[in-house]
Amino acid sequence: MQSVKQLIKEGEHQQQDFKFRIDDSKKIARTLVAFANTEGGRLLIGVKDNGKIAGVDPTEEIHMIEAAVDMYSKPKLEFQSRVWQEDMKLVLEISIEKAVNKPVMALDEEGKWKAYVRRKDHTLLANKILLNVWKHERFHQKKPEKIGEEETQLLSIISHNPGITLSKIYRLSNLQKSHIDRLMVLFLCWDLITMQMNENGTFYEIQDH
Repeated sequence: MQSVKQLIKEGEHQQQDFKFRIDDSKKIARTLVAFANTEGGRLLIGVKDNGKIAGVDPTEEIHMIEAAVDMYSKPKLEFQSRVWQEDMKLVLEISIEKAVNKPVMALDEEGKWKAYVRRKDHTLLANKILLNVWKHERFHQKKPEKIGEEETQLLSIISHNPGITLSKIYRLSNLQKSHIDRLMVLFLCWDLITMQMNENGTFYEIQDH
């Protein structure tokens, strides 16, 4: 069985985040929701960003987590908790499973419900294309045997511009934006293209097969 020190040694990544302590339930709800909308993950509370164990009072921190999921996640997130003891200090581990039905939402700074995702060690806002991909995934639409002229044109633009943004696709295509959006969602569902998200934006490429 892994120890908390072994977990910390992994550093912060797509499925793990360190928190010295929880000061803001609304803000931490976004991290928890991002885990649920991606591959699941865990929060280690009582650990500094550099991996040093500071320790916490688990009872206080669990109240903050409960407030986060009760008031600031929709549908309400389920979580598991565990307390680790290391060097006479306590670390609270909060585990979130990958959501079956996405998106799970959290309140943003303006009090609006938004979906978030986890990319590496960043919590990012889910874009409109990803939100629609999640909707389509529920219906399991199959890729057609042949694709039409408009689809071919759009795929050609993406193929000739690896790492292209949606705004640039709009500029290079003569199709309506709403139609491009629909096709991009289908391309992602059919595994024809990939979407790479990071703190600098969202970028699309042809999927390698």
